Amino acid sequence: MFLHPMNDPQDTFDTEASFEPEPIFEPFSSELLTETRLTLAAQTLRQIQESLGHVLALLEGAEPAEAIRSQAALVAAKQSLAREIAETSAVQVIEGVFDGQNMIGSDGKMHAVPENYASKSLLVEGDMLKLVLKRDGTHVFKQIGRVERRRLSGVLSLDVASDEPVVGCGGRTYKVLPASVSYFKAVPGDRVTLVVPKSSRSVWGAMEHVVK
Repeated sequence: MFLHPMNDPQDTFDTEASFEPEPIFEPFSSELLTETRLTLAAQTLRQIQESLGHVLALLEGAEPAEAIRSQAALVAAKQSLAREIAETSAVQVIEGVFDGQNMIGSDGKMHAVPENYASKSLLVEGDMLKLVLKRDGTHVFKQIGRVERRRLSGVLSLDVASDEPVVGCGGRTYKVLPASVSYFKAVPGDRVTLVVPKSSRSVWGAMEHVVK
């Protein structure tokens, strides 16, 4: 394999991901979504009302430790309501496996994962993801499962045949996402640390940092 130095080593790491949206699936009926959200809201508001009454009673009874625990439960209930409403506002939720660049979904399709998200989250091949397709057309990925990992050290270079950044580690070469190279402002010849699956061979590695 012939390697040559990468161009533009000072490229910046975008804070917002840019990618092509997947096709929008047929949405649930607005009546069903509204009914579901109202039901969830009513249930959670009843929990909040009960928790507020309990907190007030505890404060009046001078039991601050128990009051703090009840306040924490109140906050958790509010956060749960927000998550549930977000889920019911989705057109579809798809789970899948990360292959180094994309999510292979349970729907049999390949969904492009934004490089910035994959790089910042240190995703490696085999990690489980959830893709939420929103009614407004936006796509939201969330990591829901992680495979066991191991760290390797290698030297960054560029594969002239594929024009992709690669890292050589002990006789093996791993592809790395260009976004992670830009984020760390890495240049050819830099020694970097990669994260890869512990118990399986992979094509891709996640760049963790540059070794100074």
